[in-house]
Amino acid sequence: MPVYRAPLDDYRFLMHELLEVEKQHDLPQFGELSADLVDDVLNNAAKFCEEMLQPINQSGDEEGCHFENGVVRTPKGFKEAYAAYREAGWGGLGAPEEYGGSGLPIIVTLAVAEMATSANQSFAMYPGLTSAAYSALIATGAPWMKEHIAPRMVSGEWAGTMCLTEPGCGTDLRLMKTRAVEQPDGTYRMNGTKIFISGGDQDLTDNIIHMVIAKIPDADGKLHDDLSTVNFFMVPKFLVGEDGRMGARNGVQTGGIEKKMGIKGQATCVLNFDDAIAWRLGPKPVPGEKRSTSAGMAGMFGMMNAARMGVGIQGIATGEVAYQNGMAYVHERRVGRALSGPAESDKAADLLIVHPDVKRMLLHARSFVEGARALAMWTTLNMSIARSGRPEADTAGHLVELMTPVIKAFFTDMGFEAANLAMQCYGGHGYIRDNGVEQFVRDGRINQIYEGANGVQAMDLVGRKLGRKGSAAPMALFQMISGWLAENDGEALAPFAGPTRRGLDALQQATLWLAQRGMANPDDAGAAASDYLRLMGVVVVGWMWARMAKLAQEKLAANPPNAAFYRDKLMCAKYWMERMIPECPMLVERISAGSATIMQLA
Repeated sequence: MPVYRAPLDDYRFLMHELLEVEKQHDLPQFGELSADLVDDVLNNAAKFCEEMLQPINQSGDEEGCHFENGVVRTPKGFKEAYAAYREAGWGGLGAPEEYGGSGLPIIVTLAVAEMATSANQSFAMYPGLTSAAYSALIATGAPWMKEHIAPRMVSGEWAGTMCLTEPGCGTDLRLMKTRAVEQPDGTYRMNGTKIFISGGDQDLTDNIIHMVIAKIPDADGKLHDDLSTVNFFMVPKFLVGEDGRMGARNGVQTGGIEKKMGIKGQATCVLNFDDAIAWRLGPKPVPGEKRSTSAGMAGMFGMMNAARMGVGIQGIATGEVAYQNGMAYVHERRVGRALSGPAESDKAADLLIVHPDVKRMLLHARSFVEGARALAMWTTLNMSIARSGRPEADTAGHLVELMTPVIKAFFTDMGFEAANLAMQCYGGHGYIRDNGVEQFVRDGRINQIYEGANGVQAMDLVGRKLGRKGSAAPMALFQMISGWLAENDGEALAPFAGPTRRGLDALQQATLWLAQRGMANPDDAGAAASDYLRLMGVVVVGWMWARMAKLAQEKLAANPPNAAFYRDKLMCAKYWMERMIPECPMLVERISAGSATIMQLA
């Protein structure tokens, strides 16, 4: 039976000691945030995830969702867990208070989301997508939608989805075929098919509010292959009047649920829109106006960026629960003898944990998880700073934009690596479903694909984020790391600051190469993109580890009762510096190889 315990000590370390969130009273949503309040939320969320969600994770995977006569049913226990989730108000934790939420900052809500995902990713996706949907509706919806629909999504009475992908159109939205035709009353009639819609239908809520992108045809009824006619729409499963009353079934039907590799307790649906009534979100297109994208697309991009951050957190969550189970197993299973001599001579064999390669695999997973969690929390703090009146608000916003593709792609790549390594610790028993660790591998694999495949994230980083606003974001990041290194140049931190400096030098070298070669030959930038994103991930997580190492050294100097916790931080920091930072020159060499050989493939 798999295990999971929320990493509360690590959350407390990051929030109260590294980032000191209770001192950020000038930031939006931080005014009443105290250490006691944060700890109370985290403790109760941990209890819920451990006791309600984790026990139905493996059974939900075994049973999967059901689709019969056009109706979707979730696995046994999901309805009861969702009712308890809704009753406790977890879904509205970060929503504004005027919509019935608790108004907590994202640095807290994403910690809760990580716990829920570690405990049960399939379940966590239902309210997670609802959060993204109601945030988009609050940002772009009409007043009556904000009054009558958003609060019911915040409360969990209604759910929400994101409907983007089509059978012939994934990332390239220009190829979309779903159309929305305006009606005399200002609504639209939508026709088309969307696929891979997580939570597209379920038996957990009374209504589902679909957030859909579709094209508005021109006066001749033709769809153009560009983004200027792509608009953002709200399409409820059951119609909703402007007075908030729920009406008849809308023209949205479930065509089926996907038979997939993992997250089997999550209903991934094909949705058919057949003259469905839709409401356009955002400003109305101006006839004859030439735009590269429609005005309503801003709401969709906002929803997508929030989802990408959430998927990055799923990468951490996968690594965390996989690490915990691998660690538990190697303290139970006995295989061979320690290379330096028997660790327990009175036993027939030593525990797996004595073997160096087993320790390597577990340290690889743990150093990623804890370093990535620090970077995620630092980034979410910057999200709040970006919305504040602080002088550094613009810089914080640039850093968030820069880190979003890195968090989505690097974290999910590394989370999948961690799950594979944890499974490897089990040997043949890891391949057997009864032990549960192979589920983490299957569930975690989707994170690298959806909300923009990781190669697309790399291209977004290289093609858009690096050069945006005069390269303000990478310059700010480089200056920030350089400044920290200059201030922490002592002997005690040399094992951490030195490798971080080498990593930064490599990252700056690669950035300069891209600036010089990417403009001359875009294929060079494309060929380098994934390696560059990994390089940035390794370096920035390394900087987080250097910062945590400094703090751990300071805490250990006071001989605290939890000294083992801080010693483990130094251990993980050293692993990252010794085993991950050395990737940096290799990645630079691969980046500098250019695209000539790659482009020879016919």
